[in-house]
Amino acid sequence: MITSTGSRAAVQARPGASNPVLDVVVPVYNEEVDLGPGVRRLHAHLAEHFPYPFRITIADNASIDGTLAVAEALTVELPEVRVRHLSAKGRGRALRAAWSASEAPVLAYMDVDLSTDLAALLPLVAPLISGHSDVAIGTRLARAARVVRGARREVISRTYNLLLRGTLAARFSDAQCGFKAIRADVARELLPLVQDTGWFFDTELLVLAQRAGLRIHEVPVDWVDDPDSRVDVVATAVADLRGIGRLGRALLTGALPLADLRAQFGRAPLAVPPGQVPAGLPRQLVRFAAVGVASTCAYLLLFTLTRGALGAQPANLLALLLTAVANTAANRRLTFGITGRRHVSRHHVQGLLAFALGLALTSGSLAILHAAATPARSVELAVLLTANLAATVLRFTLLRLAMHHHP
Repeated sequence: MITSTGSRAAVQARPGASNPVLDVVVPVYNEEVDLGPGVRRLHAHLAEHFPYPFRITIADNASIDGTLAVAEALTVELPEVRVRHLSAKGRGRALRAAWSASEAPVLAYMDVDLSTDLAALLPLVAPLISGHSDVAIGTRLARAARVVRGARREVISRTYNLLLRGTLAARFSDAQCGFKAIRADVARELLPLVQDTGWFFDTELLVLAQRAGLRIHEVPVDWVDDPDSRVDVVATAVADLRGIGRLGRALLTGALPLADLRAQFGRAPLAVPPGQVPAGLPRQLVRFAAVGVASTCAYLLLFTLTRGALGAQPANLLALLLTAVANTAANRRLTFGITGRRHVSRHHVQGLLAFALGLALTSGSLAILHAAATPARSVELAVLLTANLAATVLRFTLLRLAMHHHP
């Protein structure tokens, strides 16, 4: 969960007021069989358990069966139900259209099969109504979640979320659970930046929310997978990979106005109590350590591969130089959360300064070792490893000082 000390104004509404506080969007495509039972069940739950006025918006994604007729009949039967017909398919397109047109201060969506236990709906939206959080998601991957679904979908879901953590530094646990909510004031700022119109829409919205400093609330859910799901897993996976690449490029190049968004409506960073550990330091240490382990392994591999052809000192220079540049880039992005080209040259210069000091440590260790005797290769590697670890500690200190304005 993303946390900070900032807060939003609570939604001002009274039970019985005419305008809805919550608008639940149900995107559908060719769901004439499941639409009626699902919407009636959702309506009954909200009428009994939700203490504020609500609306259910059926977003018909260009259905070619009787879905639209069923939806229109539901609007006559249930006064809180509305229908919005779109001429093109795409879950993201449907959510964008329905959320943008809604006057409710809290917006949500769920799949028509109601795979998620509706008891989680009020816990999902309550932090948004109170102003505690900005976005809320149901998660099937939390320890407290209870999930019934096949092994293949379980593996795909966990792999996808691990991929998001590795490529986009996502800190939310379940990107594609069809059970989410967002404050309307936040949606107005984020929706124009979201390009995807299909299944990647959720992921893109969440990544932008995280990068803008918004608080994402997670609710463990009870989930029973729909065996009749019509999602094309292969096509969706390919589209998601393309979306990750596109969004990753936009983040790396600074094409998105995330700094402006963070300044406009992101939550303020935690204040640092005098004499205490700076906020974010433990997390930075963990990420820096992970990058350091990868860099050290790459360094030892490069040194071992080039040692025979170049000799000890040139191999050490080459291996350390290549891994130092990669280390600075990785720490800039993953440890300190800096994207775009701003100050990139300065950061790499400072990284090369750390490299020079690391080179002095490792080369000096090698020189002392070889002056004393002709060491075994294992001893040589052990000495280099120790010196490289010391250089890593020094590199963290220097990089954090250089990038302290990006907590």
